[in-house]
Amino acid sequence: MFNESEDDLEDEFSELETPLSANESVVNVDQLIFNDDINDIGEPSQNALELSDNETDQAEKKLPRKKAPSELFKAIISAPGVSVHSVLDKWVAEGKDLDQFEISNAMFYLRKRRLFGRALQLSEWVEANKRKDFDERDYASRLDLIAKVRGLHKAEVYIEKIPKSFKGKVIYRTLLANCVAVNDVKKAVEVFNKMKDLELPITIFSYNQLLLLYKRHDKKKIADVLLLMEKENVKPSLFTYILLIDTKGQSNDIAGMDQITETMKAEGIEPDIKTQAIMARHYVSGGLKEKAEIVLKEMEGGNLDEHRWACQFMLPLYGSLGKADEVSRLWNFCKKSPRLDECVAAIEVWGQLKNIPEAEAVFELMSKTWKKLSSKHYSTLLKVYANHKMLSKGKDLIKQMGDSGCRIGPLTWDALIKLYVEAGEVEKADSILNKAAQQNQMKPMFSSYMIVMEKYSKKGDIHNAEKMFHRMRPARYQARSKQFQTLIQAYVNAKAPCYGMRERLKADGLFANKVVAAQLAQVDAFKRTVVSDLLD
Repeated sequence: MFNESEDDLEDEFSELETPLSANESVVNVDQLIFNDDINDIGEPSQNALELSDNETDQAEKKLPRKKAPSELFKAIISAPGVSVHSVLDKWVAEGKDLDQFEISNAMFYLRKRRLFGRALQLSEWVEANKRKDFDERDYASRLDLIAKVRGLHKAEVYIEKIPKSFKGKVIYRTLLANCVAVNDVKKAVEVFNKMKDLELPITIFSYNQLLLLYKRHDKKKIADVLLLMEKENVKPSLFTYILLIDTKGQSNDIAGMDQITETMKAEGIEPDIKTQAIMARHYVSGGLKEKAEIVLKEMEGGNLDEHRWACQFMLPLYGSLGKADEVSRLWNFCKKSPRLDECVAAIEVWGQLKNIPEAEAVFELMSKTWKKLSSKHYSTLLKVYANHKMLSKGKDLIKQMGDSGCRIGPLTWDALIKLYVEAGEVEKADSILNKAAQQNQMKPMFSSYMIVMEKYSKKGDIHNAEKMFHRMRPARYQARSKQFQTLIQAYVNAKAPCYGMRERLKADGLFANKVVAAQLAQVDAFKRTVVSDLLD
């Protein structure tokens, strides 16, 4: 009856629900932030481990898109307190099959579940036991896992151990992608320049990584990257155009966004569903509702059956337009044979439209359709309750979640923290966050820290805002302008000077942007002078 099997449901489960060992706590912050929000269309992923820009490892090509996890994968995750090496030794001792497909399947799902520590152990065991002759892609995969689990420095050390014949462009672009993932601008530029010094072929993948980095940190440098691409005769890809479209949209330069879209089409690259969704989102933000609706109709293509995948993006966009009738039309089509992503989108959009009964009805449908829901699905409704300050209903849902045996992890913590913050109980939210941070298996999300910090900032509570700022460092969330802006605003609201803030910014490799500079000017006015001391 339904389009998704239990295996499909398992694929949908958040990686954050699976316990991680202590050495697996380093994860991609941006992915945690972006993947949690279906309204954030995000950017298409690029596979840094591909041997070429259009060629992937044959073993992974053979993996069916909806292939269920292998027995080896299940054996690895079912023994969280045991090293992967021990699991594999036992597997071989029992005479079980361990061919290339079995290894590739396990590696694929370990990565998909973000179990990078265990994936790294698997890679190490395979090489140590000579189960595979490593090529450049295998070394790049190991490098990627080391960077994610042990950090960039250890990854650079590992590169020195890779045989020279395999130390090519895939190795360095993998390192580059990991530098970008942790927003290390200086290191990313160093790696890119080293690729040039080594005269390695620099493909569009690497240029896109720089564009992604500067899109986040220094938009003025995007033009320099584009000029370099033109000089080196490197053609933009769909990903390139999406980055540029999104950058223009974020700056509310709709004309510029449209111009890039026309250039893309002239180059023979048609916008895909995600690109159209990004454009529509910026049209909505810019108040160009008619243009947004035109794009939405193009996404639908006059045939929902053929463009079913677009529904999960169209639902929140129609919600942003306030088109409850269109949301109803789409959802009535989807609910005949519901998919999890569509259900999540529907819950969020009904919450956005303040139709709580409809959001609850969608959740009820999910509960009846699938035997077990993940924390991601509970958290979606929990966030609706949080946004509407429905503390009692939120507590009941948490109890229901616990009774179902669903693991509570970062997604749930985030929704629960928001629930209490929105209900005005910031101290309770702070307490939940503190307890969550003490669990060494998983770490709270970036947004969990920020929502509490922002609440303290609004109250002018400098002590607690500073406390939250410093608590983010052990969680390996690097200081960015956003944290400093929130922190300085606490001083502004408290009408208190913040001595040494410029030095603190500099120590973190940051410089005052326009917003921060204006804030610092405000707090500078609160500094005591000799005259003010005499007058007190």
